[in-house]
Amino acid sequence: MKNNGQIDNIDAKILHLLQGNASLSVAEISEQVGLSSSPCWRRIKRMEELGLIDQRVTLLDRQLLGLDFEVFVAVKLSLPNRDNMEKFEREVARMPEVVQCAVVTGAVDFMLRIVTTDMHAYETFLRETLLSIDLISDVQSRIVLRQAKDTTALPLNLISPAIPRY
Repeated sequence: MKNNGQIDNIDAKILHLLQGNASLSVAEISEQVGLSSSPCWRRIKRMEELGLIDQRVTLLDRQLLGLDFEVFVAVKLSLPNRDNMEKFEREVARMPEVVQCAVVTGAVDFMLRIVTTDMHAYETFLRETLLSIDLISDVQSRIVLRQAKDTTALPLNLISPAIPRY
């Protein structure tokens, strides 16, 4: 187990359950992991204090909200030095359509995941927002036709044998 001794198998089970449904009560979690409520609550609090549980969020249905147009965008900067990369990251952080931004290796500098309403909204975002950043030399868009897998859950089975592989 490669987790610096911060979590044991019971902790991993708790994290697994919370990844699947963060609204589970401590009583429901404790029943499923075989602990009483107080020790289970203490474990959750400890993992929050350690930063293992970063935040609890509500996942929204993009399709029902009309935000089901998704694009992966590869961005190459004209001069990818530290200052330009930091400036680009600050600009992108202010764009609500950008739901993920990763610095990557290879032929491009950044991969963005864009969520918007439709092709026209994406074109407007691309022309008026993204390409207004004067640091960009190339943009390549990949429109998502369908998500074959979309999860926020981390593969906890890699750090704990108590978590089944799905």
